[in-house]
Amino acid sequence: MKVFIIAGEPSGDKLGGALMQGLKAQVPDVSFEGIGGERMLEEGLQSLFPMDEISIMGITEILRHYGALKARIRQTAEAVVAAKPDVLITVDLPEFSLRVAKLVKESSDIRTVHYVAPTVWAWRPGRAAKMAKHIDQVLALLPFEPPYMEAAGMRCDFVGHPVVTDPQASQAEEASFRLRHGIGDAPLCLILPGSRRSEVSRLGPVFGEALARIQEARPDLRYVLPMAAPVADLVKQTVAGWPIDPILLDPRDQGEAGKAEKRAAFAAADVALAASGTVALELAAANTPMVIGYDMGWLSRQIIGRLMLVDSVNLVNLVAESRTVPEYIGDKCRPDPIADAVLRVLDAPQEQTQAMQLTMERLGKGGAAPGMRAAEAVLAGIRES
Repeated sequence: MKVFIIAGEPSGDKLGGALMQGLKAQVPDVSFEGIGGERMLEEGLQSLFPMDEISIMGITEILRHYGALKARIRQTAEAVVAAKPDVLITVDLPEFSLRVAKLVKESSDIRTVHYVAPTVWAWRPGRAAKMAKHIDQVLALLPFEPPYMEAAGMRCDFVGHPVVTDPQASQAEEASFRLRHGIGDAPLCLILPGSRRSEVSRLGPVFGEALARIQEARPDLRYVLPMAAPVADLVKQTVAGWPIDPILLDPRDQGEAGKAEKRAAFAAADVALAASGTVALELAAANTPMVIGYDMGWLSRQIIGRLMLVDSVNLVNLVAESRTVPEYIGDKCRPDPIADAVLRVLDAPQEQTQAMQLTMERLGKGGAAPGMRAAEAVLAGIRES
């Protein structure tokens, strides 16, 4: 069996590597060609070119590198058609992957599978119909996504979310973290202002004011902030203006030790104040109750506000079909209501804890690993076709 598989960013490389591992377990003679990073290379992929050449985010960056990206899309599609694989699997990065799939379908009948369904349930539902013109099957991370893809004419399999297999800190590691940082038995608040400069710049002042109000009400509360490497210096500048002194975890040059320290902080925290995003599932996996805040520019507020199809952007709320995670988005992202919500959750986390546990169950915790389920779905799709 021959597989051509494409990933263009670290999260996709992780998914792709696990899928490759699952395919190798079920089809011993499988071979791989494509594009990937470290995790996929470990599974035997020889990348057509370095993955980071297509790891470009944002409209400005895409326009700046448009010529090079267009050439790589054409090169990749030609390599797929020349390889004549049994299946082409594209992992996320739709701006690149779906363009490759379109070119491949224009000149061949190679089966195409896209891993990670687009969020058509949240906005721009028309994307599903456009995908269906050149994608045969979708592998979904969320249990409520298949009907949206199937309605557009694609096979769609829920294969579980990779967060359910992420390592978690043990009780001993949590206790060691508290001892190492002199926290003792004090309640601990985890602060996560985002991983992009725009997020930290916009949320930093709001979070700082909210934390000042929280500190007045709970002077016994301690704080920890695991920084994202790309914005670590900006976070340090931002925190310098806050009325609290959080423990800062700098991941740069720490490797696995830095990842373990972050996991321990998640496990040790009693509540989290976080930017909106997939970090909600990391918090749920660590069983850490949360309050979500997020803001954007005025124009983005207007556009996204008109396009949104759901009343929540938090995946715990959506997967558990509850609204136990407080969210303060756009013009609602203000210090006073955020502070009040953090204090409420700190005092009464039980309802949210139940929702987080249900979320993990629905995402596949306790079942077969997502990579194995994804491999089974790909093989079932090939047999069906």
